[in-house]
Formats: sequence, structure tokens, C-alpha cells
Amino acid sequence: MTVVVVGDALIDELRDDSGVREFVGGAALNVAVGLTRLGLAASLVAMLGDDEPASRIRHYLADYGVELLATPSLLGTARAVSTRTGGGEPSYEFNEASQRRRIRFGEQEQRAMADADLVVVSCFAFDDAEQTAELADALAVAGAPLAIDPNPRAGMLRDKAEFVRGFEQLAAGAALVKVGEDDAALLYDDRLDALRAKLIDLGARAVLATEGAAGASIEAGDVVVTSPISALPGRIVDTMGAGDAAFAATVAALVDRTPVTGEEWASVLQEAMDAAAATCRFEGALLRTPSALVHMDLDRLGT
Repeated sequence: MTVVVVGDALIDELRDDSGVREFVGGAALNVAVGLTRLGLAASLVAMLGDDEPASRIRHYLADYGVELLATPSLLGTARAVSTRTGGGEPSYEFNEASQRRRIRFGEQEQRAMADADLVVVSCFAFDDAEQTAELADALAVAGAPLAIDPNPRAGMLRDKAEFVRGFEQLAAGAALVKVGEDDAALLYDDRLDALRAKLIDLGARAVLATEGAAGASIEAGDVVVTSPISALPGRIVDTMGAGDAAFAATVAALVDRTPVTGEEWASVLQEAMDAAAATCRFEGALLRTPSALVHMDLDRLGT
């Protein structure tokens, strides 16, 4: 089974009271790598510069068996700087490459999407009307089922109304749409449950709605299932990548089978919550599963 993921690849620079650390990241990249860790073949369509950070990203993707289809960036590789002091909520800054991200859809990208069992779009510049139209055209030619996580970032959002228009254009008829409470507040100034219902009304066949510590839900037609966060051993070290892990696990389940009953959707949601919880036991956004916690020294985990 093959999945093509379209979206961002960047360097996550974390600054907190203990110092500065860098991770290869980006929501789309995290999902693509997560899918290979779950046993699927994945390709990533993303923008990269011709610089040292891009070299790190290329090596990282190669290590995890993700094929890269890169659009060259004249502005260098995207970077997100998150600063957290005193244990408070982090603040984010994005470089110019992040703010002006651009993906091209040439023959190679279109061929990969046409050959895929499913196409995933995450953290895409939906407020770029021309770029969104090119993506829509490529998806129409490919004809593969679609999963979307809009993943808007306030520091990269240039036109909220256009972003919403582009996102909803593709969400209508998507096999899966993932949204979080931050997305509902930023894009719609509304509650997550209202956004979940809106997306179903637009034609999305299933919606994964994540609410952080409050857990998550999936609505698919007449089926609605909910789950709290999974109680796994070890302390929560880092919530970065939890949503991407849940999304990747849900996508992997959809590629493997199409859930129909409430019990089947509940099983999919449990797998997603388990992956999110395990990922939170480690620093960084690399997808983990509960098996990663077996035989670990839980007192030292994540240090």
C-alpha cells in the first residue's frame, strides 16, 4: 500500500529553559515518516532549499524510507522556532521560506499521486489560490482517496478567508479530515464540535477531531465515537507531533480497510490515541507506538 503526503518539511528549533535543540519536522513530514513506521510505503511532496538544513531533512527521510519529491526553494529551507519559558505555552516564529512556501506539481508528482492508494495533504498553503488550484487539478487527475489536515499556523496564515475557502473546497468529499480545537478557533472562531458537524455537512466522509488532553472523536456518517487520551506508562515529555501521530495512525487504518461500524471506528480511534500517547513519551515528533515503551527505563525516558 502506498501513500503520497503533500505539505511541509522544515527544521523545528526548540528553545526552552534547558537550551536550544533542533529536530527535522513539519506536519506532513511527520505523517509521511509515521506511515513508514506503521508499515506503509510513503512519499513526501514538499519544498526544500539548497542548504545544510535541507541535507539533514533528506538524510532523515532516507533513513526512514520516505521517497522525497522536492520543489526547490530560492528562500532556503523552512524553519519554525518555538520558544517556551517557565513551562508556559510556546510562542512560534516562522522564517520567510515558511511564510512563502510553494509546491509545484509536475509530471513526477502527478504520477506518484496517480499511483497512490491514498493522498494526504497536511499544512498546505490553502491561502495561495493558484497553488491550491494546482493541487486540486493534480488530485482530480490522480483520483485517489484524500485525507486532509489543514494544520493552519498563525505565523504562516496570510489570508484566513482564502485559506478556509481552499480548505473547504478539498474537504468536501475527502475520505478523512482531521481538525483540532486550535484549528476551529483560528479558522472559524467556533467550537470544535461545530466544525466537525460542518465538515460532515460539506461532504467529508469521516472527521477526526482532536482535543488535546480531552481526547478525540471520529464522526463518520451516522457513527460518532469518542476516546480519552490513552493511559500509558511513563510521563508525558513532549506533546509535539501527537496530532500528526494520531492522523498517521488513522490514515494507515483507512488504507488497510474502510471502517463501517461503530466498533470498527472505535478500534481505529484507539490505535490513533495509543500512537499519540506513546509519541508524547519522547522528545520530538517521531511517531511511536506503545511497543516502544516495553523494556524501557521509564524513569529516564525522554531525558
